Amino acid sequence: MEKVTHGRIIGIDVSRDWLDIHCLPDGQRHRIPNTDDGHIAVSDLAHRQKAVVCFEATGGQEWRLWSCLEYTGVEARQVAPAQVKAFARSLGTRAKTDRIDAELIARFLIFRPDAGRVLPAEHLRLLRALTTKRAQVVEMRKRLLAQIRAHQKSGTAKLFEDIDAELKERLDVAIAELESRISELVGSDRRLSDTARILRSVPGIGPVACATLIAELLELGACTGEEAAALTGLAPVAHDSGTLRGKRVIAGGRRALRHVLFQAALVASHHNPTLKAFADRLRKAGKPHKVIITAVARKLVIIANALCKRQQEWDPNYV
Repeated sequence: MEKVTHGRIIGIDVSRDWLDIHCLPDGQRHRIPNTDDGHIAVSDLAHRQKAVVCFEATGGQEWRLWSCLEYTGVEARQVAPAQVKAFARSLGTRAKTDRIDAELIARFLIFRPDAGRVLPAEHLRLLRALTTKRAQVVEMRKRLLAQIRAHQKSGTAKLFEDIDAELKERLDVAIAELESRISELVGSDRRLSDTARILRSVPGIGPVACATLIAELLELGACTGEEAAALTGLAPVAHDSGTLRGKRVIAGGRRALRHVLFQAALVASHHNPTLKAFADRLRKAGKPHKVIITAVARKLVIIANALCKRQQEWDPNYV
């Protein structure tokens, strides 16, 4: 079943305090603290074994380890948790512990040697951190506004008026500060600013969608349009069997990016001449609103990918 392409693999389950390690093919297990000294120990182990290191995306817990491995010349991959989970189901594995997860991660990379992402450049990591934090603060403000409306309906708005006003002001200031730092970071790097210029030339792609595309879709301009749509979770997935033709749905992909692209698609469907005509054709065909916006978002990311690949700005007569 396994296709051994690497001599040795080190799978790591990363948690806040510990690194659970499983080495293949010899099956060695280790537990090392998730500290700077622990990261150096992993690097030394990888060098001794001439191994490729792999771990799941864990919401940032793996970034310091990843940076250390990159700095010391160790090949390291970040793999998608959903893919490892599906791989575990295919093996019939139900038990879940840190040690089991580390072994599954290692075996998954042997089975799928092409899987995983390499470490993004530092400025891209910083951009991703800033766009992620902005999205979190925007979500906090969205929830606060919902609470304010609920207070107004219940007649208790006066009780929280000062607190809600102060919280909203702080969140507004935080969002503005984050957007300023994102703009400054993009402008400070020539490659980022060139990519941003191309993306912003597309009607419908604003500063938020532009920064998120650059930060979350590192493959932009280096993959096919279909691959770009799949990576964002906007490619329709078939559910056919025999003569049955099931309903096509979207699934998977990078959720934060897909959410931003939906917002961009709403704008593009009204203000981008090419995509407005496309959306109008779908409306006349009786397609539901959600289907239309999904289709526009898919076309938007395909167009963005093509323009970045050609290094040219938007031209409605050419696209």
